[in-house]
Amino acid sequence: MNDLQAAGEGNLRIGEPEAAAVGIPGVAVSVRYAFSEMGPARSVQTLLKVNQADGFDCPSCAWGDPAVRQRKHAEFCENGAKAVAWEATRKRADAGFFAGHPVAFLREQTDHWLESNGRLTEPMYLAQDATHYVPLSWDEALKLVGARLRSLPDPNRAVFYTSGRASNEAAFAYQLLARRLGTNNLPDCSNMCHESSGAALSQTIGIGKGQVTLEDISQHAALIVIVGQNPGTNHPRMLSSLEEAKQRGAKIVAVNPLPEAGLIRFKNPQKARGIAGRGTRLADRFLPVRVNGDLALFAGLNRILLERDDAAPGTALDHAFIGKYTDGFDQAAAAWRALDWTRIETLSGLSRARLEELADDVIAADSVVVCWAMGLTQHKNAVETIREVMNFLLLRGNIGRPGAGPCPVRGHSNVQGDRTMGIYEKMPDSFLDALRDEFGFDPPRGHGWDTVDSIRAMRDGKVDVFFALGGNFAAAAPDTLVTAAALARCQLTVHVATKLNRSHLMCGREALILPCLGRTERDVRGGGEQYVTVEDSMSVVHASRGLLPPASPGLRSEVAIVTGLAQEMFGEDVGWRAMGEDYSVIRSHIARVVPGCEDYSARSSQPGGFVLPRPPHDSRTFRTSTGKARFTVNEVTAICVPPGHLLLQTIRSHDQFNTTVYGLDDRYRGVHGGRRVVFVSAEDLAGLGFADGDVVDLVSVWSDGERRAPAFRVTEYPTPAGCAAAYFPEANVLVPLDSTADISNTPTSKSVVIRLERPRART
Repeated sequence: MNDLQAAGEGNLRIGEPEAAAVGIPGVAVSVRYAFSEMGPARSVQTLLKVNQADGFDCPSCAWGDPAVRQRKHAEFCENGAKAVAWEATRKRADAGFFAGHPVAFLREQTDHWLESNGRLTEPMYLAQDATHYVPLSWDEALKLVGARLRSLPDPNRAVFYTSGRASNEAAFAYQLLARRLGTNNLPDCSNMCHESSGAALSQTIGIGKGQVTLEDISQHAALIVIVGQNPGTNHPRMLSSLEEAKQRGAKIVAVNPLPEAGLIRFKNPQKARGIAGRGTRLADRFLPVRVNGDLALFAGLNRILLERDDAAPGTALDHAFIGKYTDGFDQAAAAWRALDWTRIETLSGLSRARLEELADDVIAADSVVVCWAMGLTQHKNAVETIREVMNFLLLRGNIGRPGAGPCPVRGHSNVQGDRTMGIYEKMPDSFLDALRDEFGFDPPRGHGWDTVDSIRAMRDGKVDVFFALGGNFAAAAPDTLVTAAALARCQLTVHVATKLNRSHLMCGREALILPCLGRTERDVRGGGEQYVTVEDSMSVVHASRGLLPPASPGLRSEVAIVTGLAQEMFGEDVGWRAMGEDYSVIRSHIARVVPGCEDYSARSSQPGGFVLPRPPHDSRTFRTSTGKARFTVNEVTAICVPPGHLLLQTIRSHDQFNTTVYGLDDRYRGVHGGRRVVFVSAEDLAGLGFADGDVVDLVSVWSDGERRAPAFRVTEYPTPAGCAAAYFPEANVLVPLDSTADISNTPTSKSVVIRLERPRART
């Protein structure tokens, strides 16, 4: 048996990458997966309600929806169809499944296998030193959690984690529960993805959210720059908006270390040219930036714009906007003038000539949108990089007018809404004051722990109870072995989930799995049939209504679980029962606590929902410390690797969404039947003495030592010299816990220094 076979990857095959996204193959894969999980009739019934005004919000990404009248009958993408089918599967992981599978056996299985067993059906409990999970009643489960939380010597010995799929109502009740207990330990998945975006945007324009609409992209932008993002895999519905922009004459520039099929050509399956024709070419220009070279790229671009304006004043910069709406320009300009071009070219991996060509596109465009995702946010200098992107937009007044602005594209379908609802370890006093006035208790004011600090606290024995509202914390977090050991030090770990995942097996001395309803399912409580609300990447809040019967009569909604636990702990001090029975009661609280949410129920339930205030977009109002948008000076840095090493970025396969693995193919990159792949350039393979097809161990190098991920197949791929890529969560074991972004504390999953080694002898 070879190393890949030992790792369960004996069927791994590598072919040619594709040069177009979706088309007939995308439709075929969607239908095949949906039918296999849901059956034909259930698939049609369910998929036709995805992202519809009277249906449910897709449980996949947070891309915005078209206006209600412009939505198609099939308003979903391939990965959306997979996400729905994954949740609405007919398979069940019931008490019999757990009786037949010891925890020790389950720990040895792949993430894909674990989740493929279907929906959880009733609460399951793992006692200390037990070999199997066993069923528990809801009353017993909530009493157990309540007793453990009440017995804590300090409320800060509890951590309340949140996944981005939780609804606004669940998130609001959840943060209320944590703060009623007395802690602000409210880490969430945003700490691991877009925290850097929020920090940079808050510093520069006074709000940590994107400032564009779907219409800005599809109908108004003259130039769209997509940086560190792969829409074809991670946000496929975005391709339709880009196609609309392209067909009306917009230019698109792709900046990424890897060429991605979704930005090369899009074959829209809802149009004849996408089925029978060549589709639409999207990116007019592709800049293969070096991993972590984006700060140098934008700094160099900003210097070019400055020099162009020096030569012909008023042609490259918007001096009226700069003078009226910004501060800090003179200091930033001085820093750009002092930049060394050799350093810019070395760190970015791009020639000055390539950046001059990009500057031509920028000056020719009267409106520019910059979209980005985790390719920018997960580096040590991530906040500085995004501040430099904002410098670029401010130089030409590209904010607060049609077709212009920053667009951080969120991953989880409601991660932005969770933050709006108060899921944040450092909520401002104004929010806490509003909670106090609404509920009659004074919330804690000391800042809590984010995700990385929560892992450190668990590792150091400072946490007794870890509670997760959704998600797969152990798989999503960095430094897998450290995270697993940290969770194991807790007295109790609790996970609210729809399916079994890795986190339920990397657990504390005691563990509970509390099964919940999914987005696709009807939620009937004492107050009748309920709906929930979510917020997308464009700050649009709208209703989501499931239509399927629950997977099991033993399921409860996230709202019911949270309010039921709170009632067990605190009685009826703030009206928990009423909130759990009728979600409009929660929405009434939201309306009085959360800024911009006045008349929340009525506005969110109308077709298409409503848009939260975006002062920079709406009125060029910037709520910064100076009342103006802020230019910043950012030292141009990048991770430099020692000889014989590469800079690794973790990426998604096309057959996964975050840590959820739907299958073992990444057809856009030519990978089939496996995931333990490392993409390396031909130049580096030759220089390091490896060949395409070799099996290697990946060894990451950090100040505290080395970490090893065994048995990866080397795959020759067009990426800049010195760079590499591998899928997460398999490569998360290589990401050091203490390697984080400055200011945001986000794990640097896109900047991992590694070397390739021949496999060690396995014992």
